[in-house]
Amino acid sequence: MKIIAVINHKGGTGKTTSTLNIGAGLARAKKRTLLIDIDPQSNLTEGLGFRDVKVSIYDSIKNDTPLPIENISEYLDIVPSSLDLLGAEIELVSRLGRETIVKRLLKAVDGKYDYVLIDCAPALGMLTVNALVAADTVLIPLEAEYFAYRGIDRLVSIISDVRTHYNENLTIGGVFITKINPRRVITEQITDSIKKYFSDKLFDTSIRVNVALIEAQLKGVDVFEYAPLSNGAVDYENLTEEILVKL
Repeated sequence: MKIIAVINHKGGTGKTTSTLNIGAGLARAKKRTLLIDIDPQSNLTEGLGFRDVKVSIYDSIKNDTPLPIENISEYLDIVPSSLDLLGAEIELVSRLGRETIVKRLLKAVDGKYDYVLIDCAPALGMLTVNALVAADTVLIPLEAEYFAYRGIDRLVSIISDVRTHYNENLTIGGVFITKINPRRVITEQITDSIKKYFSDKLFDTSIRVNVALIEAQLKGVDVFEYAPLSNGAVDYENLTEEILVKL
């Protein structure tokens, strides 16, 4: 079971959209996939049609109860989030072993899935640390704009700290660029800059700006179901294939 944390300290990078559609892409490839929404904003949960969640990952974290897994399709499940997670950071402060709670919860599903994708909050708090401690590898989506990697040193430092103290096998599996507009002259410059920073960690596939990606989430489905011939579907299919080869 490969556990992947999808993380960026900035909002608006396409992190949740990517988690959702990579997960759907893996499921289309008949890989048993579990999505975990550990972001209090619950965008992944709502983006897959779960609008009125009664039991969420918050309950498992707080009460040490089994993960509330909801089925989406034959090969795809989700552990939903809720706004209750907003209080989790404070509640975790006094907990023993607080950094390893999600890792312990995931032991119960070990062997049931091929891939677990964790959608992290756009913050570097205790919930994100929990995701990194549980993960085997990290995927980092970066928006195609000049300040894409502002503060990225801090994120890489957090990953390094988690590797040193809690999870010696944690790696940065890859970086990919989102919201690409090929007609913009600066796109190539931004790509070159990110390539220099991350070297061979940068995936070949980039995600183009595509309205179908937004519309699909509003409908509560993945882009493959909503618009299978769209640029968004093509790009995420290619990215998923690259992930299957490289991770």
